[in-house]
Amino acid sequence: MDEEKKTLENSAQPEFSLEDILKEFGEEKPEQPAEAEEDVQIWQANAPAEEKQDVEVSSDTVRISDVTKAIEQLQAQQDETQRFAPVSDETQRFAPVSDETQRFAPVSDETVRFTPVAEEKAAPVKQPVVIHTEKAEPYSEKWEPEYEQPIGEYVPQEPIVFRPKSRLREIKRKLVEGPEKRYYELAELGLGKLQAAIFLSVLVWLLAAGATVMYALGMVPGNRMRLMVFGQFLALLLSTLLGSYQLQEGIASIFRRRFTLNSLLVFSCIACFVDAIICLKQERVPCCAAFCLNMTMSLWSAYQKRNTEMAQMDTMRKAIRLDSLVSSPDYYEGRPGFLRSEGEVEDFMDHYNRISGPEKTMSVYALVALLVSVAVAVVAGLRFHVHMAIQVFCTSLLIAAPATAFITLSRPAALLQRRLHKHGSVICGWKGVVGLSKAAVFPLTDKDLFPAGAAKMNGLKFYGSRTPDEVVSYAAALITADGGTMAPLFGQLLESRNGYHYDAENVRSYAGGIGGEVNGESVLAGSLSFMQSMGVDMPSGTKVNSAVYVAIDGSLSGVFAVSFTKAKASVTGLTTLCAYRGLTPVLTTGDFMLTENFIRNRFGVNVKRIAFPERAVRQELAAKEPAEDAQTLALTTREDLAGISYTVTGSRALRSASIIGVTIHMIAGILGLLIMLALAYLGAAYLLTPINILLYEMIWMIPGLLVSHWTRSV
Repeated sequence: MDEEKKTLENSAQPEFSLEDILKEFGEEKPEQPAEAEEDVQIWQANAPAEEKQDVEVSSDTVRISDVTKAIEQLQAQQDETQRFAPVSDETQRFAPVSDETQRFAPVSDETVRFTPVAEEKAAPVKQPVVIHTEKAEPYSEKWEPEYEQPIGEYVPQEPIVFRPKSRLREIKRKLVEGPEKRYYELAELGLGKLQAAIFLSVLVWLLAAGATVMYALGMVPGNRMRLMVFGQFLALLLSTLLGSYQLQEGIASIFRRRFTLNSLLVFSCIACFVDAIICLKQERVPCCAAFCLNMTMSLWSAYQKRNTEMAQMDTMRKAIRLDSLVSSPDYYEGRPGFLRSEGEVEDFMDHYNRISGPEKTMSVYALVALLVSVAVAVVAGLRFHVHMAIQVFCTSLLIAAPATAFITLSRPAALLQRRLHKHGSVICGWKGVVGLSKAAVFPLTDKDLFPAGAAKMNGLKFYGSRTPDEVVSYAAALITADGGTMAPLFGQLLESRNGYHYDAENVRSYAGGIGGEVNGESVLAGSLSFMQSMGVDMPSGTKVNSAVYVAIDGSLSGVFAVSFTKAKASVTGLTTLCAYRGLTPVLTTGDFMLTENFIRNRFGVNVKRIAFPERAVRQELAAKEPAEDAQTLALTTREDLAGISYTVTGSRALRSASIIGVTIHMIAGILGLLIMLALAYLGAAYLLTPINILLYEMIWMIPGLLVSHWTRSV
């Protein structure tokens, strides 16, 4: 009893209360083994002598026999996971001691264990607990994780999910940085100044040309010749001031190692000024009217170029979608085809302002014309005198480049872009013009001919013993499996009647119709002639101009009257595609309604220009995709057929107009230089009158204007 009383007194000491044990060995503030040993030494020094006799404390172990009750309460509060959870180097845990050997086993330096002093005197203990404080080994570089990933192993990237909104944001960002920025730069320059300059230049030319005609008709008296010459000189000066920007551009081109028609105009201006000064002394009328005409055409060319670029940028900046037109080699019967895919803004911005082939040709010709004019002037100077050499040099430069040579490239492009702007399309520079002008095929889909909403259901009639819902379900299953223009129409009809959805099997295509199996039964759908060819009995009064006939198990079950609305864009697009040789539209849709007779009656085009391949070939053509590195030839911001077809036909017209226009003006210039060489050699200066030079230019303006007008009618 005395020992039990002493034990209870020892348990009441504040140093070994339950709260102190939980605080010292619990999860709140884990203590180091050195601190625990230090506490034990302090208690041992302060404890009474009689307590020291009952408790043996070594440097490694402290035994307390009266904590059994506290340990039982602690075991009741802690669950199985907390008692046996893995510990770190700073965690103390209660480990159960199962046998007597484990209770009295020697412990390490970092272990604090409580075991009863005398087993026969202590209270019955169900499961003694040993409190261990283990210390983990420090991290070593030799240690490797169990599931370490090998260095250099390829980790596949996650697929990029197409998001239309993200695509639109990316397009808009590029459009703002490119076309829209350029559009506002051009808008700031404006067209008003050019229009005013052109108007004043035309007025100056009319006055100079009128005075020249009056002089040629002998309406100018002799005492007014000096005033006449001075008036021509003043017209030359005003024309030079109005076209100063064009002259600056010509000089800048020379420094950029590129000789243009404006560069040739600079030398013409200098020669005309020198000749006009000589004419003031000789009282001879200079060729100022011809120079004013050339300057007016140069200003008009600058206006057309700026207007064309503004229209292109305006088309691009308003885009909410961009579809490109690319060329795919060996698409159909060994001929390339024009396929559509997603377009990029850079496809246009990187190529639209590059120098074209005809421009390079005109640049080379302008430089050659300058050298030839110098040679002709040298011949005149050597045979006669310097004044004649200057006169010959001036007239040679004016004749070498007729007035319409300045607009032979800009006017066709401006007329074409005006039409393309209405349909939201642009051509990607001259490389797009060349690519679209080749002999190729143009694939046509059902959406090109009949866009969404073009097909409408006008009525329906049922025959036989089949229920209407069953007939609609069978027809919708077969037509939906085949695809085409009427698939959405029959799908909507099925949904409106709340019909049952079937799956069609063994779908086959025929001329004017399709067949298959639906719910184990044979179903046919097609035109009237198709049903008659398949041996289906057609009752009287079932003839409808545009209808889909449905037969189930060889018996007519329903007639669906369908009407197709002609879209203006589809009609104009198909008409212009069929009008050009070397361009063959190819039907790639499998819609059984789109037959030759149907397209001829609906669109009024010559179907001999359209290719109708077999159904298997159509499926192969529809499945073809353009190559990733395919060159973009044109861009369209709309989905209709007219916009994309005008880029093809317009490119062909633009290339023809440019090549023929350059050829005509080069012939006119070469012929004029030969005439000047003959006159210089013969010394026939009396033929180099201002009226003759003006008439020569105006005569060659007629074919030049006609050729540049070709692109208006694409």
